[in-house]
Amino acid sequence: MKKIKGTGVAIVTPFKNDTSIDFSALKKITEHVIGGGVNYIVVMGTTGESVTLTKDEKKAVLSYVLEVTDKRVPVIAGIGGNNTQEVINCLRHSNLSDVDAILSVVPYYNKPGQKGIFQHFKTIAACSPVPVILYNVPGRTSCSMSAETCLELAHECENIAGIKESSGDMSLVTKIIKGKPENFVLLSGDDMLSIPIISLGGSGVISVLANAFPSQCSEMIGHALKSNFRTAREHHFRLVELIDLCFAEGNPSGIKAMLSTLNLSHNVLRLPLVPVSRPLMSRIQKAVEDFNKQ
Repeated sequence: MKKIKGTGVAIVTPFKNDTSIDFSALKKITEHVIGGGVNYIVVMGTTGESVTLTKDEKKAVLSYVLEVTDKRVPVIAGIGGNNTQEVINCLRHSNLSDVDAILSVVPYYNKPGQKGIFQHFKTIAACSPVPVILYNVPGRTSCSMSAETCLELAHECENIAGIKESSGDMSLVTKIIKGKPENFVLLSGDDMLSIPIISLGGSGVISVLANAFPSQCSEMIGHALKSNFRTAREHHFRLVELIDLCFAEGNPSGIKAMLSTLNLSHNVLRLPLVPVSRPLMSRIQKAVEDFNKQ
């Protein structure tokens, strides 16, 4: 696997007004983030509204992003779920020859215990033709992978290469970083916590905000990884309002509002998600305008 480090972007799936996939906008955003210096792209994650894409649409989006990136940056594909066998079937029927890793979420809804989570990912890792990055996001899945389970997987399964940690639990993050193998990466899944996590030994972030502001996010993370924390902190403080607004009414509603403001895509989501409210849209438009004047 190419080294996954620095600023990754959880890329959106842009839609036309009729909610069909807007491949023209997807190309525009992909070029925008690569031009802004991101180190890798994550396709079909939470921000990409993967749960409302059909199987054929997922294949089309992944194939298109791989075509546009043309190996300029690593591409990670979101392939996960709460049915272990279905995830395995998806791996077997997906063309992952140009994919650098998969991102696989902790099973949701059926709320497995730690033993179940361990066996789920051990089974997936054994079947995956590419490295696996775990994705712990208990705010969405209703269950959290413990540090102990993560470390057991990291040490026992050679094909498990890292974790996107989105729990917001800095104690859990600390335990994982302290006990992980040297080549196992921990990536922040929270734009607001990227610098604290990197200061503990994290390897970067899978960012939502970088869809809209890739150069600013990449510069901030670059400084943090070089331990230039004073400069990184200054960048972070300039981005704080945008990060807050990005998540004020949920993701990806906020980032799609920002991308619309920047004329990079339509402000369209698929139900049950809806665009941000008019008051929040006004705040986002003003914040983006003010930020671009800096």
